[in-house]
Amino acid sequence: MPLHPVISESLKAAEGSLPVESFPVGRVRQMIRSTYDTGLPKIELASVENTSFAGPSCDIPCRIYTPHGAGPHPITMFFHGSGFCVLDLDSHDDICRWLCNGSESVVVSVDYRLAPENPFPAGNHDCTAAVLWFASRAHRYNADPSRIAVSGDSAGGCMAALTALQLRDEGGPALAGQLLFYPVTDHYSSQWRSYDEFGEGYGLSASLMTWFWNNFIGTGGQAAVELASPLRAQTLFGMPPALIQVAEYDVLRDEGEIYAEKLSAAGVEASVTRCEGLNHGFLRWIGILPEVTQRMDDACRWLHRTLRPNSTWPPPMSSNTNRPGF
Repeated sequence: MPLHPVISESLKAAEGSLPVESFPVGRVRQMIRSTYDTGLPKIELASVENTSFAGPSCDIPCRIYTPHGAGPHPITMFFHGSGFCVLDLDSHDDICRWLCNGSESVVVSVDYRLAPENPFPAGNHDCTAAVLWFASRAHRYNADPSRIAVSGDSAGGCMAALTALQLRDEGGPALAGQLLFYPVTDHYSSQWRSYDEFGEGYGLSASLMTWFWNNFIGTGGQAAVELASPLRAQTLFGMPPALIQVAEYDVLRDEGEIYAEKLSAAGVEASVTRCEGLNHGFLRWIGILPEVTQRMDDACRWLHRTLRPNSTWPPPMSSNTNRPGF
């Protein structure tokens, strides 16, 4: 399917600009953050609370989204995309509101430490610590620690998968699912075919992905590359069920699909959807492009079924959620 015309026009508008990675990291953060400002009205939830917890070496901010309805609610730990280097709680606020509302789960968005100031494994340690912290306090938020999923987009998808691996290896808590949107699952050195096909002109370039990885790994060398790449895990046996959405026009497409295949080969229930006509970062078009809203609908349906197997979907909506897909 051709690239969506609205996305194509957006990419054409940026033609001729200097590569993002040619700017200092602070400027890169500003540039990418601006692409997530949609101006759409916010979905109203029962509550949205900013807080923080004591992470491995500093306080880690997080935002807790609670759905309408009686609890205790299941939990979705969400790790925002960032290329390991950029974005924050605010950039992914709309996405988390949609997930919370559509899945009827408490969504905990974690503002883990970013590279290059904090290279691997700092951010990963923050994400794992966040799951342990919230699980131990879930009752305070009318949440059920026996029903936890991890989710994330792009580098946040990598953080979600790495967190699932660490929790599996260190004894829990057990996770009910992993919902990954166009995730990073392997180092760029593997050079999957999609890096050649979509390395330029589709938003996330091969060179920008290389810049992200190099900042993330820092001086960690090959040992860090192996540990930071979920696809290179010795085994994926015992990982939670997964839904993985990849974008058709994305350098990360192939590694996301291979990750799903490797999960299945390890006996894990895993499905992957190639989202035709879309590119990396398509969730920023949620509520604007019906095709993207439908993908979020699909994700919410899967997450709801995974965390609330005896409930029906879609859930009752609050008064201002009559947006596309709902």
